[in-house]
Amino acid sequence: MRPLLGTFVEIGVDGGSASAQRAIDEAFAAMAAVQRAMSFQDPDSEISRLNRRPGQWQAMSGLTLRVLRLARGVGLASQNRFNCTVGGQLVSWGALPDHGPAARIDVGSPLDLEFRWGAARLRRAVRVTLDGIAKGFAVDRAVVMLQRLGFASGWVNAGGDLRVYGERALQINRRELDGQLQGLGSLRNGAVSTSYVGACAEPGLPARLVGAVTASDRSCDVVSVLAARAWKADALTKVAGASAAGERAGIIAALGGTLIGAGAC
Repeated sequence: MRPLLGTFVEIGVDGGSASAQRAIDEAFAAMAAVQRAMSFQDPDSEISRLNRRPGQWQAMSGLTLRVLRLARGVGLASQNRFNCTVGGQLVSWGALPDHGPAARIDVGSPLDLEFRWGAARLRRAVRVTLDGIAKGFAVDRAVVMLQRLGFASGWVNAGGDLRVYGERALQINRRELDGQLQGLGSLRNGAVSTSYVGACAEPGLPARLVGAVTASDRSCDVVSVLAARAWKADALTKVAGASAAGERAGIIAALGGTLIGAGAC
């Protein structure tokens, strides 16, 4: 377990060979590379550089371009329920740091992202944040590294984003906001992500979900989504949060996930 991605990340593999520690170290390194490239908080990241220069093509690594394309695709498929161009709004709320420029559009559209070979640009002065998908993607990258190094079974747990692969099965419990644990069942060969969905800020929880749909301005939900990959589970929790409670399960299913253990507080 190590501090990474704004949380504590746990990586485990089945098998006690001497190469297990090397594989785990390489998996952590793969996750750290995602953080360096895609962190909104880091003014030197690729995403921060993209945000500071709207209208200009910026060279991007293959990893960052991959996640930007995934984010744009989920945004379009979900009719903008997932929207990676809400960084300006989160900056204005104080939930994310302000690295510039001074002028910004608080909430844009996935269509504000444009691509060409090896580069991306912002059509308007929106600010992209990949916080709703990059942590899950980092979990997937760690799993890929473990598999490449010969470990057929294991898990990666990054706070609210967990993926298990191979023959390993883990019993999943979700901690509710009141501290109680709710059992969600056993997870094998899949990923689960959990997000807090609040219409208003909560003490100790500076993060906000733009467009959250809850029963009232004072209510909150905890949503968990099961999917084949952690990036998708991560993104779809935001789609669930931006959907009316009665519509969530159908919308998530249409996008390739399963809403599980819906809880409210």
